[in-house]
Amino acid sequence: MAKLLFRLRNVPDDEADEVRQLLEEHEIKVYETDAGNWGISLPAIWIDDEHRFDEASALIAQYQIERSERVRAEHEALREQGQLPTLRDSFKMQPGQFLFYFALIGAVLYLSISSFFSF
Repeated sequence: MAKLLFRLRNVPDDEADEVRQLLEEHEIKVYETDAGNWGISLPAIWIDDEHRFDEASALIAQYQIERSERVRAEHEALREQGQLPTLRDSFKMQPGQFLFYFALIGAVLYLSISSFFSF
């Protein structure tokens, strides 16, 4: 019986590709399911061979630890170089979207608080 090995929902494409490559390098046969036409199914990587499930799980766990360390180091390097995007950068890149969300937050706050002050 197939076992769920790795969920692909909200996983960046580069991470999914690296997991696929890792499993291929170790000759672990897997298959994938996608989210389907409506996006409600489970996109995941599954394994049929239950005997290699523990091995594959350990490989993915080790990969995720290494990826986490690598991404944190890259983030820290960008922070030290002053290249991380700031709130000002977000506004400069997409001012319309920024203002829309700001207005939406204001409207929600107004609707939430106004009933308490209208005695």
